[in-house]
Amino acid sequence: MFVVTVLFQIKPDHIHTFAEAIQANAQYSLDKEPECHRFDVCKDPEDSNSIFLYEVYESRAAFGLHLESAHFKTFDALVADWVESKAVKAWDLEYQAK
Repeated sequence: MFVVTVLFQIKPDHIHTFAEAIQANAQYSLDKEPECHRFDVCKDPEDSNSIFLYEVYESRAAFGLHLESAHFKTFDALVADWVESKAVKAWDLEYQAK
């Protein structure tokens, strides 16, 4: 499994519209991408403009397909001006407790 984490800092005037857009993107990814197994959207309780994503894909290639999907490209273009910063990190899933 391949894991991606993303930490966004969102401009305060856009946090509500960003939240709606990322939630829709997450749900669409889970519904339409068979190799997207998890897509969590988390908010920092001490900084409501900080959003953290935890995504799990079958493989690096599956994540590549996600990045090339029309729905991701639409989301990415929509939110570009709302984002102050974005840090993306890729991980190999070592162990998953059940």
